[in-house]
Amino acid sequence: MPSATQWLPYCGAAPAPSGWFAQWNFDPVVLAVVALGLLCGRLLAPQRMNAHYAAAFAALLLFVSPFCALGSALFTARAIHHIGLGLILAPLLVEALRLHQRNLVLSLSQLTLLQALIFWVWHVPSLYSAALSSDAVFWIMQASMTATSAIWWARLRQATAASATAALLATMVQMGALGALLVFADRAYYTPHALTTQLWGWSPLEDQQIAGLIMWGPASAVYLLAAMTVLYRSLGAVRVR
Repeated sequence: MPSATQWLPYCGAAPAPSGWFAQWNFDPVVLAVVALGLLCGRLLAPQRMNAHYAAAFAALLLFVSPFCALGSALFTARAIHHIGLGLILAPLLVEALRLHQRNLVLSLSQLTLLQALIFWVWHVPSLYSAALSSDAVFWIMQASMTATSAIWWARLRQATAASATAALLATMVQMGALGALLVFADRAYYTPHALTTQLWGWSPLEDQQIAGLIMWGPASAVYLLAAMTVLYRSLGAVRVR
């Protein structure tokens, strides 16, 4: 059984329910990056400015607010954090940086595979544990997840409706598959949370299963809804012609 002091997560020690909302992360580097993004946003056109502000707010929520520390206690919170990187922060960065207007080398199918690979790799228990015991590994995790998701969203916006729909459905399937794997697991995989979930009323296995349900249900549903939206718009465009 690991000791409670073995893991040193970037977001701080696992909080108790009574005080987690006061556990903010005032990392000067993160605050400086967010502030720089806000300053740059003021120099842009209104649409890009709004995307910059929204991306900065998402970064504050994910890395500065007490939600960051909550991920040290609950794998469920960490899973939501990872989903937020891909479904909230990454698309906002695409809009703010106009990544969809740039020439991208990899095809959408290649990026779909790469994004899925990165997401699954960081949920391998040994690598996940490494990220929660080293700031450097933690930021490699965050950067790789966010970057691959952002480039994927950018390429998605350049693709045909058929290709975009297929990529969204493929991403939905892989997200749901990982979620199902966690839901039906017969043991808890993530050692950093072995001693941190009980204060929240969950066993480590229950925490893992709830995280899996979120991946399998709401997160997968977002990709399905996006695919249906793309398909609906493409059919509408055909009717107009």
